[in-house]
Amino acid sequence: MRRQLQLNAMVGSYQQESCLSLINNPRFLCGQLHGKFVSSIHSLNAIMQRVKPENKNLKTIGLIGGMSWESTEYYYRQINEGIRSKLGGLHSAKILLYSVDFSPIEKLQHAGDWDGTAEILASAAQSLEAGGADFFLICTNTMHRVSDSVTATVDIPLLHIADATGDVLKADGIRRIGLLGTAFTMEQDFYRKRISDHYGIDVVVPDSNDRKQVHDIIYQQLVLGDVRTESRKIYLDIIERLRQRGCEAIILGCTEICMLVSQEDTDVKLYDTTSIHAQLAVEKALD
Repeated sequence: MRRQLQLNAMVGSYQQESCLSLINNPRFLCGQLHGKFVSSIHSLNAIMQRVKPENKNLKTIGLIGGMSWESTEYYYRQINEGIRSKLGGLHSAKILLYSVDFSPIEKLQHAGDWDGTAEILASAAQSLEAGGADFFLICTNTMHRVSDSVTATVDIPLLHIADATGDVLKADGIRRIGLLGTAFTMEQDFYRKRISDHYGIDVVVPDSNDRKQVHDIIYQQLVLGDVRTESRKIYLDIIERLRQRGCEAIILGCTEICMLVSQEDTDVKLYDTTSIHAQLAVEKALD
C-alpha cells in the first residue's frame, strides 16, 4: 500500500510538471490542442475578472484605540457595520488598529504630562502611517487635547472628533449644547472652544459637583466595563439639569458614555460622539 501511494504521488508530480512544461512550450500552443487550451485560459481569466475585489478603492482606516478598549470595541463594530451597510454582502472595513496601554496614559493625564501622552500617540500614528493607513482616528475625546502635536508627526490626515460632532450639530441647527465627558474635556478649552469658535454653538458644562461625578464614573467604572444602574440615574439627572439651563441637546463627549446612556433613556436629544466619529470614518473610507 505504501509503495502504491508513493507511486501515485510520483505520477501526480510528474503530471503536474508535464502540464507546466506544456504550458510553457510554444510548440504545444501551436499544436492541435491550441484552440481548446487558449479557450480554457480565456475562461479562467474571465472567472478571475469576476472575482476581483470590488472594494479595491476602499481606503484603509487607522485607529488609535485602547483608551479604553471598551469603547474601541464599539468603533470597530460600528465602522464594519457601516461598511457592510453601504456595500452589502461580505464587505468589511480595511482597518489598522494600534491599541495602546491605557494605564500609563491615564497616569500621565492626571499628572498633567500631556507632552508624555502626545509622544505615545505620535508613535502610534507613525506606525499606522507606515502600515498603510490613509487617514486615522484617535478613538477618544480627551486625547484630542494633543491632536495638533500628533498630526505634526505624520502626513496622513486626522479625522477630528470635535469637528465631526460640530458638523452634525450645525446641520441640525443646534445653538446651545450640553457637554458631558472627562473633567479634561469639560473644563479645558481644546474641545468646547473648538466647537464654539468653529461652529458658533454655545457649549454648556455641568457645575463642579456634577462634573466630578461624571468624571469619576468614567474612570472608576466605564473604562473597566462596569455599567451600573445607579450611575445611569446620576447621568440622567445631570442631563435634566442641563436641559433646565437651556440646552437643546447633549454631547456624549466621552466614548464610553454610550455604554451607560442611550437615546432610549431620555427625551433630550443625545449626540453620541463614538457613533458620529465612526460614521465619518465610513464616509471617508468610501470617498
